[in-house]
Amino acid sequence: MAEKRVVFSGWGFPALLLLPQLAITFIFFILPAAQAVRQSFFRADAFGFGERFVGLANYTSLLASADYLQSFVTTLIFSLAVTVLTLVISLAFAAAVDRLIRTSGLYTALMIWPYAIAPAIAGVLWWFMFDPSIGIVAYWLRVGGLSWNHLLDGTDALILVIVASAWRQVSYNFIFFLAGLQSIPRSLHEAAAIDGAGPVKRFFTIVLPLLSPTLFFLIVIDVVYAFFDTFGVIDATTAGGPGQATTTLVYKAYADGFLSQNFGSSAAQSVILTLVVVALTVVQFRFIERRVHY
Repeated sequence: MAEKRVVFSGWGFPALLLLPQLAITFIFFILPAAQAVRQSFFRADAFGFGERFVGLANYTSLLASADYLQSFVTTLIFSLAVTVLTLVISLAFAAAVDRLIRTSGLYTALMIWPYAIAPAIAGVLWWFMFDPSIGIVAYWLRVGGLSWNHLLDGTDALILVIVASAWRQVSYNFIFFLAGLQSIPRSLHEAAAIDGAGPVKRFFTIVLPLLSPTLFFLIVIDVVYAFFDTFGVIDATTAGGPGQATTTLVYKAYADGFLSQNFGSSAAQSVILTLVVVALTVVQFRFIERRVHY
């Protein structure tokens, strides 16, 4: 049976179909990005009535700022913890659901629900559970002899935002891991079991190599998520505190730009943050993808 292909007589109609998406990309992505790059070379006066060109002064002042360098370190720790925690938990849940037969659909639906919750709402939910006064998790930690107060302790606050951010992203990873697990032929598991391979050996020698494309994709997505999309969780739970303990790069750009009205520095931070994420993505495609088996 011959394949039916749609052929356009000219370029006008295809361009018209692409025009809405191109317009959205230009208005909401390219134009703001260009404005941020331009503004990073200027510094507004205290009253916001004018601006003057300062060249790379905004960038050099950031690299000389101890607070900014600390937010850099905090972002790396936070992103690594969120990515690893999300991948491990979601893969464990996907492997458990993949072994079910009758109730897998129910568990899959329940696992997807957290992804529909807005980041700020997820942050508020975990804030209540870890609240030192009324939180159920904080209460059981005290019963177990552990002191918890994310309002005063920077380490506790960082753990809180890591857990809340990872919890929301687990659902997204779970969907892809489950689809990847269900696409692996059962005959491979049966053949390995006949050869005497146990469940753990089958997982590391069969399942994990075949899941490597999915795993690589999710690593890239989770790193971008940790750098950008966790702003709502941090703002709703700790607002970057106590002190600078949970101030990541994206939250510091917001605080300096919208709270301190330092738009030039905020724009420079946005440019640096984008370049860092692009560099990390290139490194992942350059080195990690070599280990992926398609």
